[in-house]
Amino acid sequence: MLMRAAVLTGFHQPMEIREVEIADPGPGEVRVQIKASGVCGSDLKAIDGKSPVVHKLPFILGHESAGIVESVGAGVTAVKPGDHVIVSMSGPCGKCRNCGAGRFHLCSGPARMTAIMGGEPRITLDGQETRRFIGIGAFAEYAVVREATCVKISEDAPFAAMCLLACGVITGVGAVLNVAQVTPGSSVLVVGCGGVGLNVIQGAVLAGATTIVAADVADQKLKLAERFGATHTLVPADLPAQVGELVRGGVDYAFDATGVPGVLASAFAATAPGGTTVMVGSPPAGHPVELDPALLFSSRRLMGTQGGDAAPHRDLPMLAGQFLRGRLDLNGLITERVALEQINEAVEQVRQGAVARTVVVF
Repeated sequence: MLMRAAVLTGFHQPMEIREVEIADPGPGEVRVQIKASGVCGSDLKAIDGKSPVVHKLPFILGHESAGIVESVGAGVTAVKPGDHVIVSMSGPCGKCRNCGAGRFHLCSGPARMTAIMGGEPRITLDGQETRRFIGIGAFAEYAVVREATCVKISEDAPFAAMCLLACGVITGVGAVLNVAQVTPGSSVLVVGCGGVGLNVIQGAVLAGATTIVAADVADQKLKLAERFGATHTLVPADLPAQVGELVRGGVDYAFDATGVPGVLASAFAATAPGGTTVMVGSPPAGHPVELDPALLFSSRRLMGTQGGDAAPHRDLPMLAGQFLRGRLDLNGLITERVALEQINEAVEQVRQGAVARTVVVF
């Protein structure tokens, strides 16, 4: 079947809107008509040649998506044509050691490992095999994905909001609920109030934190942080000192959503004894984090996360329910809705930090 897709044919180059051929779903696979796809910072890294999973071009990016099941392959039982679904970033196999221990976000099954590196060949451009970002490739009218990645949602849920759950929302909220396990009445620091950081703030609200300090260098992002639940905002200079003026002794939990080298150590130093710091953003590889070891003697913890340590078939329906009950603001995250033809302009807006989230709507 022929379809339109935004294809990355050269690093540091605009994507090209091309007609490509997508295969029918094979055994255990689902073909989804993509209805909405968010533009994520991971897509920008791939365009810039900095993604660890995007090497050989051409490539179709996009992974934060939702749509309608168009057809299914042999043996598929979880969804059927016509179902509305979120396409999860990770479809755990349920059989490997990590899945057996409940660490679904660390699934090491062969199907997931293949997906991470571009997936099975399912799309061709002028007869040439075209890889898909983590086996999805959602900057396209259709995607062939594994059954395990499809999470069924209510037909009442709008696609533009639901697609955000697949990456930015679950990463931020999951860092709070699954990783740090923030407790009611606690204090929280969030550094970086972009698309992911705003969802860390929303997660802190859901967890019952009473003091939520948001830090960012952009005034417009601090205003958004207040809208999403921050009780205090600041422009970071000396984070430990600034936070100490607001919360005596430091915060209980700190989250670094910037991916900027050096910020993580400052956030860590802004926590109280016994505090927890979670690295949510991803700094460039090879940049050491320098910590004062004396801080560790006070039982402080430094943690990482992969996609909010999510179990997609547990967490995504829960978050969709929170949205439908008015407890999670997804529409407010969407700064722009654009057509596929505007994908390159949308990428530049994200690169400039001018938007919380841009969604490509089909």
